[in-house]
Amino acid sequence: MTDTADSPADRLVLEAVGAALSAQPARPALAEGARVAVAFSGGIDSSVLLDAVARVAGPSRCIALHVHHGLSPHADQWLAHCEAFARERGIAFAAAHVKVAHESGVSVEAAARDARYRALDALCAQHGVTTLWLAQHADDQAETVLLQLLRGAGLAGLAAMAPAYLPAGATVTRVRPLLHLLRAQLEQYAAARTLAWVDDESNTDTRYARNALRHDVLPELAVHFPGYRDALARTAAHAASSQRLLDRLARIDMEAASCNGDRALSRDAVLTLDDDRALNLLRFWMRSLGLPAASTARLSDALRQLREVGEAHSLRVDHAGQALRSYRGQIYWEAGDSAEAADETALVARAVSQFAWQGESIWRLPQWRGTFVFAEANAEDPRAVPVALLRTAPLSARSRSGGERMRNNAQGPSRTLKNLFQEQGVPAWKRDVPLLYAGDVLLFVPLLGVNHAALPAKADAADALAGAPSDDAAFARGPYVRIDWREDLLIA
Repeated sequence: MTDTADSPADRLVLEAVGAALSAQPARPALAEGARVAVAFSGGIDSSVLLDAVARVAGPSRCIALHVHHGLSPHADQWLAHCEAFARERGIAFAAAHVKVAHESGVSVEAAARDARYRALDALCAQHGVTTLWLAQHADDQAETVLLQLLRGAGLAGLAAMAPAYLPAGATVTRVRPLLHLLRAQLEQYAAARTLAWVDDESNTDTRYARNALRHDVLPELAVHFPGYRDALARTAAHAASSQRLLDRLARIDMEAASCNGDRALSRDAVLTLDDDRALNLLRFWMRSLGLPAASTARLSDALRQLREVGEAHSLRVDHAGQALRSYRGQIYWEAGDSAEAADETALVARAVSQFAWQGESIWRLPQWRGTFVFAEANAEDPRAVPVALLRTAPLSARSRSGGERMRNNAQGPSRTLKNLFQEQGVPAWKRDVPLLYAGDVLLFVPLLGVNHAALPAKADAADALAGAPSDDAAFARGPYVRIDWREDLLIA
């Protein structure tokens, strides 16, 4: 490779990398000797960054991470090139294959970006690295600011890309050492070092908004406003400063409104704020929970509903696989989709499922997105049921139809499920659960427990299980199993 010690571009790139490495007080993850990961696509930008990091920090102190999207017919060649580039410099290399989901309303660009970052974070965790370096530069920053302006983004969007930040809920700090350098300077570095890189053919496709800006708009802008990159960088810096002030205000408001460790907010506390301040709090709260940003229209609609529904339980605002709910004076997000019932009047009537229980430990019910679990128990367990009772008649899982009753303790009276759910503080939309019957007798209700009226040893004669032996003591002697209901995990 050519000696570039006197090249201005060389000095600028190496100084930028050195400054990022020495910024330890601001980023403890860069403790002495700690490794950094470089997101390495094989393009010119990441090739420059990886080469420079190896020169400044030493090959042993970095690892190149590559994500294979499979979107291009050349993806396998890019993977091979990246591995060879890293090995040639004595740099550790790791790669991950991802499948980009094509979801309605989500661009391929956004889906690929999200998949890439998830894969990179996973690779960092796998290799014990807590700092991920990205090769974005000043031209990328200018494009991002313009795109956000054209999308009508708020201050958080206009702040664009930060030189270094730790995403909410993440453990990997993302660092952009080259953010103040121009694309042309990176090209000069690559040419002087005779670096080889790959060109992604999609970068020339102007159907993508960023490419259209890069190829059609910015060259014309540069003719009339040659300093536009610096001006847009200042805009991003001003927006970031203003956003920090808004975040401080939101923290104050969230401390006053928080319930359940920030998982929920007091509805009254939110509604005492004016609209601008309430929306600022909702945005900050969502970021703190790791949720993607919602549009102003979506949040404004949520705030309108909060002000109008009063103490009603019908609030539901869907966003990114989550639903904003209001119940008993609290608002919170939970995983779910619009197919789920929002209140008891909209309970879903599912087909009855039957099961001849013969000692199985689980009964999977896909239509309910969950599983009944049967585990060995002793008689003192409040959810213990005699095994003999489960074998007496077929078990069935049924939808609620309204008016069902149970005794949730041995001495208590029979009460409606609706009353018991209300007493336990179970939100209306969570009450759409499968009722477990033994024969025609209600035996178990998720979130409430065992119906003691169905236990022969403790039930009155009128409540005894139809067809059960007259000697209820035979059932009471056991053995017993404990019944639990476990919902499937929902990934937002």
